[in-house]
Amino acid sequence: MDRRHLLESMLSLSGVALTSRTSRAMALPASLASRPMASHPPISAFPKGFTWGAATAAYQVEGAWNEDGKAESIWDRFVRVPGNIKNGDTGDVACDSYHRYRDDVELLRRLNCKSYRFSISWPRVLPAMRGAPSLPGLDYYQRLVDALLQAGIRPLATLYHWDMPQEVEDAGGWPNRDTADRFADYVHVVAHALGDRINDWCIFNEPKTFTQMGYWIGKFAPGRKDPLAFLRATHTVNLAQGKAFVVLKARNAAAQVGSAFDPAPTIPATDSKADREAADQWFRFANLWHIWPALTGQYPSGVLPPDRMPDLLGVQNGDEVIVRAPFDFLGLNYYARWTVKAVPSGFMGVPGLMADAQWATGPDAKTDIGWDIYPAGFYDIVMKITRLTDGLIPIEITESGAAYNNRPDARGVVHDHQRIDYLRGHLHELARAIRDGAPVRAYHAWSLMDNFEWAEGYSQHFGLVSVDMTDRQQRTVKDAGRWYAGVAAANQVG
Repeated sequence: MDRRHLLESMLSLSGVALTSRTSRAMALPASLASRPMASHPPISAFPKGFTWGAATAAYQVEGAWNEDGKAESIWDRFVRVPGNIKNGDTGDVACDSYHRYRDDVELLRRLNCKSYRFSISWPRVLPAMRGAPSLPGLDYYQRLVDALLQAGIRPLATLYHWDMPQEVEDAGGWPNRDTADRFADYVHVVAHALGDRINDWCIFNEPKTFTQMGYWIGKFAPGRKDPLAFLRATHTVNLAQGKAFVVLKARNAAAQVGSAFDPAPTIPATDSKADREAADQWFRFANLWHIWPALTGQYPSGVLPPDRMPDLLGVQNGDEVIVRAPFDFLGLNYYARWTVKAVPSGFMGVPGLMADAQWATGPDAKTDIGWDIYPAGFYDIVMKITRLTDGLIPIEITESGAAYNNRPDARGVVHDHQRIDYLRGHLHELARAIRDGAPVRAYHAWSLMDNFEWAEGYSQHFGLVSVDMTDRQQRTVKDAGRWYAGVAAANQVG
């Protein structure tokens, strides 16, 4: 049986046909670049049945980095290289959620959250690349999920939020095609252990970001700076995404399976034709490189030279079937926008890439991490994704939030009214997108609590809840957390 017939057979057994809603012919419009948007009157009400939640990630909150048989991850290794992380911080303890997960579930309940997007640590569950699963690791996630279900909170599990086992990276990491099979092995273990409890899955979190920052830019683990390895990594991730989708559907055909992507508007630096074309190219590369293959089996055109793509990506015959993942929903993370300018000589060693993109640095207000505050971009990108998929695929906002570094006052209260203003503005834009036809069914605030913020260490605070990172690990709901609890209870932005 050839590869295509094997996959068709597996999908058939899972109740998923290659001719599903997302497998029809889909075409990209001529231009995808964005322009500044006008302001509109606020819309505050959300549809009946809309789901409110919060999000975290394993390495950022769990701690217990080497307990109960957990293997070393690429982040465990990366944080120990001097200069990689601000202030030399590590995720060794973080929020200690491995031991205090019941406290976290109670916080979710207090915030009126009905969904918790968390991630599962690959090296905690499958410590050896081809070895047996870790029973203590699986037991932790079983206990966490049971606690969520008992509290009436939906578990939305992300299978990969950037913490690859170091052993897999040592064998080549994401640029190595074999990693797609290793990931599928891990997903099989998780699905077998938790598929009776979890019905909603995100396969990846921000594949664009962890491949670019980890293998091209080098600021995130594993810290490589190799544009060709980066390109190979993107294809392996897409193969892994398709394989994981099949595994999850084989375990439970009724499971809701998607991935969490981080698309953003791409604004031309000037109104020149070259910059408009560069913004369009960056949109295809940054926003659709991992969505379009899943939905169509093809990469977006106009990015890499067509005659070189198979070699640059390591594409083999039949890959157009393997990468297919007719998602039940799309997870979208939104934070800021890109400003893009043309670079005729090419950008950072990627053949054919003539777009230099940077986080927008205009006159708009900034969060404490330095990112532009641009709520209209939230509406823009949600509507673009809606139009690209003809509104046929439900959307969940899997992350959205802002860094404001307010600390508890003398009475232990955190007054973070800037965060309230930020959330209010973005939620008004999300409600407007829903009114205009976007099939958005859930919103998850990033983040439930202050945590380890990757290269920024503990210097940036995105949480609705403040965490004392000493041994006390005291959790304090901020003003924004109380405000968000009211929004979730009322299903309306105040």
